Amino acid sequence: MWNEKKLNDLLTSPSERLISDMKKIEGDIIFLGAGGKMGPTLCLLAKKAIEKAGSNSRVIAVSRFTDKFSVNLLKENGVDIISAELLESGALEKLPDAPNIIYMAGRKFGTNGQEYLTWAMNAWLPSRVAERYKNSRIVVFSSGNLYPQMSAVSGGAIEETTPEPMGEYAMSCLARERVFEYAARTFGTKITMYRLNYAVDLRYGVLFDIAEKVYAGIPISLRMPVFNCIWQGDANEVAIRSLLYAEPEIFYVNVTGPETVSVSLTARKFGKLLNKEALFCDGEELSQTALFSNSGKMTKLFGYPSVSLETMIDWQAEWIMSGGRSLGKPTHFEEKKGDY
Repeated sequence: MWNEKKLNDLLTSPSERLISDMKKIEGDIIFLGAGGKMGPTLCLLAKKAIEKAGSNSRVIAVSRFTDKFSVNLLKENGVDIISAELLESGALEKLPDAPNIIYMAGRKFGTNGQEYLTWAMNAWLPSRVAERYKNSRIVVFSSGNLYPQMSAVSGGAIEETTPEPMGEYAMSCLARERVFEYAARTFGTKITMYRLNYAVDLRYGVLFDIAEKVYAGIPISLRMPVFNCIWQGDANEVAIRSLLYAEPEIFYVNVTGPETVSVSLTARKFGKLLNKEALFCDGEELSQTALFSNSGKMTKLFGYPSVSLETMIDWQAEWIMSGGRSLGKPTHFEEKKGDY
């Protein structure tokens, strides 16, 4: 039977690969924007890996921390917490120095109508962080949304694919990357550009979105005919281990699963598992392009994800049927025009 503790334990148990790499990562790690969907389990995973590696480095989580559940999880496990509004004047200057930064702060949903906030969070704040921590190694959370929509049979965008962001959110993601690129070229800052889509954590994610609609009898859009995704525990491990690859030349890596996954086939699988009929709208034949990435570089360097797609589908169905909690943060993976 699934529960929050079991899920969090799965997401935060470090592999031997991570523990081995953690022995090579010297100094404290600051996670900026740690209160979001991935931040709490990422910080806790780092904390456990540091302990198993025999290090005394600190994990410092920085965020506004509006979710009490996340705050309690971090406090109970010895993660240092700093509550801060990063956009406020002087906030960054009050933070401690650290040789390792994982930058997760960003804004996506609610962009339409408040575009200025998205640009402030995704472009202006990065410029200040890049200046404040110019002498640190920085893993910058970015997005596969900045790639063009690719043919469903193309294998997905690779790191060398020229960005073609659609919509202001994706444009601001590219702006964030360019700001950190400026820091790398100007200050010699060591940067990893971590382009993610999509992390799966049973409480949210593209698999949750599809399964929830199947269970509720809501038609699933096929505007995006395919996608790819990765277990959040694996995505978190890559984020931490990527610190070792950060360089002024910038290390780019797509973080996602190795499969090109059919939306319609996945929905039908959930239908069988949930004993429901999968319903569809926006016919698949209307679109043969989608936002998805090729993870060949990631799997070559970091290994294949530890949790397979079929296992994630099984777990997601069990979570839905057991009444597992939702974070209420849909991915909107079906969005074709970049409107968030």
